[in-house]
Parts: sequence; structure tokens; C-alpha cells
Amino acid sequence: MTPTAAPLPTPAELEAYLHEHIPLTRAMHARVVAVTHDHARLAAPLAPNINHRDTVFGGSAAALATLAAWSLLHARLVAARLPCRLVIQRNSMDYDQPIPDAFVATARLADPDDWARFERTLRRRGRARITAQAELHCRDRPVARFEGEFVAVVNPAAESHRAGH
Repeated sequence: MTPTAAPLPTPAELEAYLHEHIPLTRAMHARVVAVTHDHARLAAPLAPNINHRDTVFGGSAAALATLAAWSLLHARLVAARLPCRLVIQRNSMDYDQPIPDAFVATARLADPDDWARFERTLRRRGRARITAQAELHCRDRPVARFEGEFVAVVNPAAESHRAGH
């Protein structure tokens, strides 16, 4: 039986979670702009992410894209009441042009129809994988693209606690 869905975390709740559990987000000054079932949008300023060419460091761009995709999946897992360890297994990043200012990463599922299978597999087997994509924008122009495959593993301690054991 599937538990009743919980609400998604608010942007403020998700941002607080990221800053507490992933300290890099604090150093990057990453902000959660939006989180819905369809997308997660994170933003970061140039200054703490700058490189020697006065543009965004590629690692910061990749980190924000990864964080946006991870945040989308994390929020949906919270709403599905599936306590999991969620990790990235592999990813690719294409940089189309330098990023000279504050930047935004918007993540979506690579295929929205994959979520039902992902959730079913996770509930049945305790482990599942899914692909998310993110597009980075600077000054309202696309500047980079990310695709990552994430693996979720049900947290056995949380599951037994939730079941009352």
C-alpha cells in the first residue's frame, strides 16, 4: 500500500536542508528559487563562484546543476514519504558559453513518465535509478546543460522506524 503523499518541502525548507547537509551550497551562496513536482530551480551569484577569467568556475556550474537535479528528486521522495539515500552515479555537462554573471539551474526529469516506474521499483526492491536534466541560464540565456543518473536506496533504519519496529 502506498502511503498518502506529503507536501513538497518549501523553497526555504529545502534551502535550509541543503545548507545544513551540503556545506558547499552555503559557500556557493546557492538559493532555492522554486521547487515543484515538475522542476527545481536553484540560483547562485558570480562572486563566490568566480574563476581566474571573471566567469563562473566550471565546477560551480556543475555543482549547481547537480544540486538542482538532486533537489528535485529529494523533494519528490520526501513528498512520496520514501526516506532514501540519494546519490549521483554518473553525469555529463556541456558548457555552451562562459557564464559572466549570476546563474540559475532548472532541473526536470529526463522523462516525466519514468517517475512511476522509479517509485514502484524503489518500494519493491529498495533501490532504483532515474535520470534528471538541468539547464543553466545566465542573463536569461541558456549557457550549459547537465544530465545525471541518480540512485536512490531506501534507508533501512528509517523504514523500520516508520513501520514501528
